[in-house]
Amino acid sequence: MTAKQSLQDYRSDADAVSPEQLVTGHVDLVRRIAHHLMARLPASVQVDDLIQSGMIGLIEAARQFQGGQGATFATYAGIRVRGAMIDELRRSDWAPRSVHRNSRRIAEAIQQVEAREGRAARDREIAAELQVSLDDFHAMLQDNASVQLLGLDELFGQDRDSDRLLPADGATPIEALERDAFRDALAEALATLPEKERLVLALYYNEELNLREIGAVMGITESRVCQIRSQSVHRLRARLQEWITSSATV
Repeated sequence: MTAKQSLQDYRSDADAVSPEQLVTGHVDLVRRIAHHLMARLPASVQVDDLIQSGMIGLIEAARQFQGGQGATFATYAGIRVRGAMIDELRRSDWAPRSVHRNSRRIAEAIQQVEAREGRAARDREIAAELQVSLDDFHAMLQDNASVQLLGLDELFGQDRDSDRLLPADGATPIEALERDAFRDALAEALATLPEKERLVLALYYNEELNLREIGAVMGITESRVCQIRSQSVHRLRARLQEWITSSATV
């Protein structure tokens, strides 16, 4: 049997799997994603609620998945499951308005300090710009970390339209160029983050470690990892403010 025939046989077997079998075989994926999200959510959010929403996403993914498109079902389902959980969290927005307000203040303070100093803003400088103590600034970061649910969407905040700059089907040539330019700007902003912030983001998003595991790798507390991650998102938001503002006005 040739390699080509083996691949065709594999695809035929994959296509023959029923949606029910796909759901049954990926229940653990839903649980894993739910517990990964719980690591950054307040205790008032129940993991069982996340799992229930995720199961709905898994069922929809199983019904819509088409084999042979270059992505495994686990990859496709993971995106749909996580999206279903986050949609449910957004519908029951539990974050106080003060947390969203402080998030904007932090991003603005970072932008002002970095424009003035010409380098990455330090914790004490951001706290001084906000006219709060360093401990209070770290507490603000801790509070904001609990409402940062997405990857790129975190940059846009509660009232922004991220869809205009994030990948979508059927984009016009102008929209495609704009998204390419945004990705370039985001890559540049990521590359110029302080080393600790780049490392935390890489371990969190690329390696999918939780905050406790990242703390063990870096030799710092879980709370400090949470603060660093929150600050990195605010720093990126400050550096991409022009893009974020334009997405809200179009």
